[in-house]
Amino acid sequence: MISVIIPTYNEEPCIRETIQRVWRLDEKNLVKEIIIADGGSADNTIGIAKSEGVKVISSAKGRAIQMNVAASVATPNLLYFLHADSIPPNGFTTQILEAYKQGAKSGCFRLAFDHDHWFLKANCWFTRFNVNAVRFGDQSLFVTNEVFKNCGGFNEKLLMMEDQEIIGRIKRFGKFRVMNDYIITSARKYLDNGIYRMQGIFFRIWLLYYSGYSQDRLLQLYRRLIRNHKL
Repeated sequence: MISVIIPTYNEEPCIRETIQRVWRLDEKNLVKEIIIADGGSADNTIGIAKSEGVKVISSAKGRAIQMNVAASVATPNLLYFLHADSIPPNGFTTQILEAYKQGAKSGCFRLAFDHDHWFLKANCWFTRFNVNAVRFGDQSLFVTNEVFKNCGGFNEKLLMMEDQEIIGRIKRFGKFRVMNDYIITSARKYLDNGIYRMQGIFFRIWLLYYSGYSQDRLLQLYRRLIRNHKL
């Protein structure tokens, strides 16, 4: 059985559809629970989630913190971390379980955007490769509860890049599988900020992170450059 964990912060426009589609796309009823880990939303995110009958927990703001808190109360053996504006493929739970039966302890799907632009498609093409540099949270992440605990969970000191940082630690505890199917994620940040400009900002932050820049400096840059951000 699988626990789906969705960190939220002001996700009123999309959270209902995400929850409903997670249930609908789970063909074999392998999802035991959906846990919404909210970081203090000021909109109706929590109300909508509760009306959909899922488990809602509150924590301090920060995706790493929120996902760790949710994982601490999850009961199934398999955890599946999903962004609020991302939709997994049909039969995603069956694919996760099959990968697990074949020895994978963690893994993700390839990425696709909900906007038809050649540059976004080109970026997504690279997510088929099992390379840490192209692993981001938009691709979702499944991991066994045991491996998640053994690796120490998400690094709560990270305000960004937490989804990429954990991959290297997870891989030390077993096989990581990049599955052939695609998760569809929102292109809203690209559309709000300009597709090429947004990619340039992401690359700049990625490069500075691996150059040793502090989280505070990265956060200042993120807030200064990105419109409609949630950090």
